[in-house]
Amino acid sequence: MASLNYTMIDSTEMQTSEVYGHTLVELAKQDPRIVGFSGDLAKSTKIGLLNNQFPDRFFNAGIAEQNMFGMAAGMAKCGYVPFVSTFASFATMRALEQMRTDICYGNANVKIIATHSGLSFGNAGSTHQSPEDIAILRSITNLVSICPADGLSAMQAVEAAYEHDGPAYVRVNRGFDQVVYTEPIENFRIGGSNTIMDGNDITIIAIGSAVWRAVQAAERLRNEDGIQARVIDMYSIKPLDEEAIKAAVADTRRIITVEDANIVNGLGAAVADVAATTGKGFAFRKLGIPDEWSIIGQPEDLFAHYGYDENGILETAREVLRVEIEEDDDWDDEV
Repeated sequence: MASLNYTMIDSTEMQTSEVYGHTLVELAKQDPRIVGFSGDLAKSTKIGLLNNQFPDRFFNAGIAEQNMFGMAAGMAKCGYVPFVSTFASFATMRALEQMRTDICYGNANVKIIATHSGLSFGNAGSTHQSPEDIAILRSITNLVSICPADGLSAMQAVEAAYEHDGPAYVRVNRGFDQVVYTEPIENFRIGGSNTIMDGNDITIIAIGSAVWRAVQAAERLRNEDGIQARVIDMYSIKPLDEEAIKAAVADTRRIITVEDANIVNGLGAAVADVAATTGKGFAFRKLGIPDEWSIIGQPEDLFAHYGYDENGILETAREVLRVEIEEDDDWDDEV
């Protein structure tokens, strides 16, 4: 499959989900096996763009997500490449049994593009917020998970999911994302990450909409404090880029994770699992949604409320930088 022709100028004019919709149309033009499914949310999730171009390859299952996932699994077993789109809350909770048993247990080649993730639809309340999806899906065998930071990386995520032989989950939010990338990520791959800023004082590992905020905080650290922060876009949630995490522990010994998701069993927990295997001492903080039902409001207000906007990241970084770690660099006495 040839790479798609897409630029950051295109992504600034569309929501991330719209980028996904247009990318899917371009892939479908090249591969007649691609079919689309919607749970009566074609317009909101932008998979309706596929229906506009290829109505005979699009199926609206109605408000019956469990049936939709079962239908997609069956189509995959018949040699098609189904793309299923719905809100993240519905994909990972209402249809979880079908995702696990119909799709992942049989390793069906189904691509799940989940929109309105995290608190990006914060004003819709708990039924439509999706803080739990990463924690839920980390435990599902055969399922890979990708969380792009902006429109351009969303295009790469959808293409990577398409090229992957097996179930894939791509997590995008609802609204316009700040531009993180002006060029495609080099060697974008499942199991990879991208170091946006380099530094040896502290590492900020972020995903999705938190990546741009991590960059803003790192730039302020550099300009206001003279601190060189490493910023890693950990776009592949499962599998993780373990080598990048281990290198960050060894080089900076101070790690912050940032996610628009529940910190219980989320990105932070996944990073901590890997970092703990190094046997090296390090300071660590997780930023994201705490173990509580989120309040209702606009996403930017909720990010600030829970302390994972750029100001919250900056404040936490300064706290972590004050943590005392043993002065010698000889870690042979550690585990």
